[in-house]
Amino acid sequence: MSAERQGASADSGREPEGSLVAHPFEDVTYTETDHVGVLTINRPEKHNALRFETYDEIDLVVRTTRARALVITGAGRSFCSGDDLQEVMTAKPVDADGNPRRTSFGGLTPLARTLLETDVPTIAAVNGAAVGWGMELAVLCDVRIASVKARFGEIFVKRGLVPDVGGSARLARIIGHQNAMRLLLTGDIVDAAVAWKLGLVLEVVEPEALMDTALGFAGSIAANPPLAVRRTKEGLRKVATGASEEEFGTWFAAAIRDLKETRDHRESVAAFLEKREPRYTGE
Repeated sequence: MSAERQGASADSGREPEGSLVAHPFEDVTYTETDHVGVLTINRPEKHNALRFETYDEIDLVVRTTRARALVITGAGRSFCSGDDLQEVMTAKPVDADGNPRRTSFGGLTPLARTLLETDVPTIAAVNGAAVGWGMELAVLCDVRIASVKARFGEIFVKRGLVPDVGGSARLARIIGHQNAMRLLLTGDIVDAAVAWKLGLVLEVVEPEALMDTALGFAGSIAANPPLAVRRTKEGLRKVATGASEEEFGTWFAAAIRDLKETRDHRESVAAFLEKREPRYTGE
C-alpha cells in the first residue's frame, strides 16, 4: 500500500471536492489509499458504542464512498460494543436541523439497508468485542477478519429484544440454522477461535497483523476492474436473496453483455496480451 492519500487526487495532488476524507466527522474517521477506504469507529472511551450520530456517519461513508473496497474497524480495544444506551434512549428522533434521523425505527434500519444494498465490498476488521449491534455491523459486512482478541455476541435476547436483520436474516445463511439458533437464543459471547470454526470469520490473525491482512484482502479486490467487482457482488446478493436459476441466468446474460462493452474489459484483455499490469478506471 502506498502512503495515505489524505484526500489527495492521484492526478492533481489536491483534495477532490466533497471528499469523505475531509468531512468533519465526530464519531468516525475515514481514510482512503489506493482505492481502499478505511472507516474507523472512533469512540474508544465508549468501546465504540453507537449513538445516532455514529449510525448516521457510518451510513454516509458506506453510501457515498468512492473506494473500490471498504474496511470497517474500531479504535482502541473494541470493534463495537453495540448501542450507547444512555445516548440512544435519550436522543431525540430528529437531528439538529429538525429532520427525522435516518436511524429512526419504522422499518429496516437505514444502516442495515445501506450495508445490504451497497455494491462496494465491505470487510470488517474485528479487533475486539463485537456485540449487540456491533455484531450486526460485522455480520452485515461481506467478509470478517478477526484478531485473536475478537469476541462476538448477539446479546439481544438477554435484553429482552430481538436482533436486527444481521442476526435474523443473514447469520443463519453464514453459519447455518443450528449455530445461529445457539448464538441468538443463548446470547452467548464466543471468541475468535469459535467464530472461525462456525464459519463466521474468514481468518483469525494476531492483533498486530489484523489491519495489514484486511487491507491486503481489500487491496486485492480493489486491483480488479471495479465494475466487474460490483456486478459480481450484485449477482451474489441475488443468489443469497433467493433468485431462481432462471432469474439469475437473465441477470447474468445482461451483466456479461454490459461488461463486455466497458473500457476496463478491453484494458484487461490488452494488458494480458501485452504482458503488463492493467490500469482500470471503472469505465
